[in-house]
Amino acid sequence: MALGKDYVKQDCSLARALEVVGERWTLLIVRDALYGVRRFGHFQAHLDIPRAVLSARLQALLDAGVLAKEGQDYLLTPTGRELWPVVHTLARWGDRNFSDRGACRLFVHIGCGERIDTGGACPACGRVVPLEELEMHPGPGLDPTRDDPVSVALRGPHRLLEPILA
Repeated sequence: MALGKDYVKQDCSLARALEVVGERWTLLIVRDALYGVRRFGHFQAHLDIPRAVLSARLQALLDAGVLAKEGQDYLLTPTGRELWPVVHTLARWGDRNFSDRGACRLFVHIGCGERIDTGGACPACGRVVPLEELEMHPGPGLDPTRDDPVSVALRGPHRLLEPILA
């Protein structure tokens, strides 16, 4: 019997969520949107993704209400912003279990300069830090040879959600 391509017979919220974000490129697109990527060409260059695949994934995220389009920009909706803890936790899991060089990105609470923990909380403040108060810094695992506009823009500190203007 052929493997199905969806989870329509699953009565499960996780299955419904995977219908939206479970495809190979989707969480990487969401990650980049959290980092401030807004333009089609920047997504394509940073992800090195075929145009047709990117178009289809962006449209699916628009249809699901994860992204909204304003002019040429793709912006995270409140629904899309809710994916930050998922993206952060999955990336930290990857750092711990599959990275020889350490984290590519470090996330710092702007208010006090402390790195957030794996749960997204600031050890100094004792609270989960909202996206608007986070700054991303390059980590030891970052590939310094990447030369696409997004990678170049993210070689230094960058506030999450702040547009990348490359």
